[in-house]
Amino acid sequence: MATIQPTSTEGTGVRTAVETTMTASDTFIYAANQGQLLILRNPTAGALSPVIDGDGGTSVPVQGIGTVDVSGGYAVGSIAAGAAKVVPLDSIAAYLKGTIAVTGGTGLVAVLLN
Repeated sequence: MATIQPTSTEGTGVRTAVETTMTASDTFIYAANQGQLLILRNPTAGALSPVIDGDGGTSVPVQGIGTVDVSGGYAVGSIAAGAAKVVPLDSIAAYLKGTIAVTGGTGLVAVLLN
């Protein structure tokens, strides 16, 4: 299990992104309400469909919908070969409670921006 290390975006100037090549199960630390972005790039030859799951997520009330089960994690969706997706982590905070695991992304390159 690899830990996706953050790249700080504070201050001025250019940063060198810390890239992590993902394995079967990877983790990162979520900093709530900090505007973190998780970039997932697929350099492999096939599509990958990662899931981001905090082990403390159960269910959350959503106004106008009712209770939503978040225990299965957040499915990022298919990332085609050569493509990338950006996940604004504050928008999926309910899925990020407890210890976070990212699965289904073996071979993806992850960048966590703080």
